[in-house]
Amino acid sequence: MKLGIGIGWRPEIADAVEALPGVDWVEAVAENICADHLPEPLARLRERGVTVVPHGVSLGLGGAGRPGADRLADLAARATLLDAPLVTEHIAFVRAGGPLTASPGLEAGHLLPVPRTWDALDVLCENVRVAQDSLPVPLALENIAALIAWPDEELTEGQFLAELVERTGVRLLIDVANLHTNHVNRGEDPATALDELPVEAIAYVHVAGGVEKDGVWHDTHARPVTRPVLDVLTELRARVDPPGVLLKRDDAFPPAEELAGELTAIRETLAAAAPAAASPPTAPPPAASCSARSGTRPGARSGEQTPGTRPAPAPGARERVAVAQTAVLSSLVAGTPVPEGFDHRRMAVQSRALAAKRADVVAKVAPELPLILGDGYRPAYLGYARTRPLSGGYRRDALDFAEHLLIAGLPADEDARRGLTRWWQDRAAPGPPRRGTRLVRAARDMRVVRAARTALSGTLPGTRSGRGTR
Repeated sequence: MKLGIGIGWRPEIADAVEALPGVDWVEAVAENICADHLPEPLARLRERGVTVVPHGVSLGLGGAGRPGADRLADLAARATLLDAPLVTEHIAFVRAGGPLTASPGLEAGHLLPVPRTWDALDVLCENVRVAQDSLPVPLALENIAALIAWPDEELTEGQFLAELVERTGVRLLIDVANLHTNHVNRGEDPATALDELPVEAIAYVHVAGGVEKDGVWHDTHARPVTRPVLDVLTELRARVDPPGVLLKRDDAFPPAEELAGELTAIRETLAAAAPAAASPPTAPPPAASCSARSGTRPGARSGEQTPGTRPAPAPGARERVAVAQTAVLSSLVAGTPVPEGFDHRRMAVQSRALAAKRADVVAKVAPELPLILGDGYRPAYLGYARTRPLSGGYRRDALDFAEHLLIAGLPADEDARRGLTRWWQDRAAPGPPRRGTRLVRAARDMRVVRAARTALSGTLPGTRSGRGTR
C-alpha cells in the first residue's frame, strides 16, 4: 500500500496537521486513543479519507514475557476503530522481572534495546507471531534508538532485522533518525545496516530530530530534522522507494510553518535521491534471508536449522533473556549495580534519561504537582525516582511521589505542603498513610532492590549456554 508523505498526529498540533497541505496520512500513538471513540480532529481527518495508522509503544515485544492479551486486544481495537491498513510497534523491551525471574515487575517507562543475540531473536520472533495472530491487520516493527549497547552481541542490526523478517514475515518501520542515533552512540554505520536488512519489507519510514550532548545523541523528537538524518534518508531512498515517509514530532512543537518546511525538506530529499531512470514497478521480491545474502547464517553451525523454518526458542531462552533484562532494568531504575560488560557512563546517561522522561509524564498526568511544588518539583521527583521503580502506572506513581514528600515533612513551605496534602487527599485517601502502611511500602521497595540484586548474581545470558559459539 502506498501511503505517501505523513506526519505524526498529536493533540498539541491537531489544528496544524489538519491545515497542512500535502499530508497524505498520519500516525497516532495507539495508547493515547480511546477504544470506543476518536478525538474530533482525528475523526475529521478520517472523514476526509486521510489514513490513520496506530503506533503502539507498550507491547514490549522484545521483552522476555509474552505480550499481554489485554494490550493486544486494545491495539486490535484501535486498528478496527481507525480502519487502519496496518499497525506498528517497536523492537524493544519496556518491562522486566515478574514470574520468569521470581522478582517484582519493573517498568522502564520507555523503549529499551534488546540484545542482538540468538536467544533474544528467538523470543522476539515467538512474541511477534503471538501478536500477528491477535491483530486484524498486518504488523510492522520499528528499529529503536539506543543509548546503551549490550555486550557480546551476536548479530548486527541489519542481520537481526533480516532474520526477524525471514522467520515471521513481519514488515519493517525503519526510523532513519534511529539509525543515525546508533551511528553516533554505538559507532554503527547506517549504510551497512541498510545493505544488510531486507529493504523490500519496509512498510514506511520515520524521520525525526534530536540533539547531541557530550558525544551522545538523544533522539528527542523535539528538534528540527538535521542534515545527517536526511543523509540517511538519502541512503535509504537510493536502495528502495519506501511506501511512506513520516515526520515525527513529540514535544516542543513548532509553528505550522516550520512543520511544513520540514515536510518540504523530506520531499526534496526523496526526489533528489531517487534513481535517475526508475524501472517499471514490479511486485517486491520475498525478503532475502541471511543465508541468501552471505551463503550461510552468521555463526551457524553445520546441520543447524536454517532460516525460514521458524524454529522454536531454545530451551530456557526466555529465562535467560528475562534474567539479563531484569538485571539491566533494575540497574537503570532501582539503583542496583551495573551488569558486567556494560558501559557505566552510558548506563548512567540512560538512567537519567528514563528518570527525566518519567518526571515529564508524571507532570502531564498530574499537572497540579509542578504548580504546587514550583521549581522544586523536578529535583524532588528525580531524587524520589532514583531508587523507586515505576510499577503501578503513572497516576499511581504521582500519588506515591506526593505521599513520599508528605511523609518526609516536605515541601518545607507550609502553604505548599498544605496544597500537596489536599491534592493527595482528594485522590488517594482521607489522610496520610499510617506507620504500618509506610513500613509495608518501604519493605516493598526493598524487595524490588533485593530481587534485582539476586538476579544480578546469575550469569548474564549474552549467549546460549550449551549451544556453542555463534
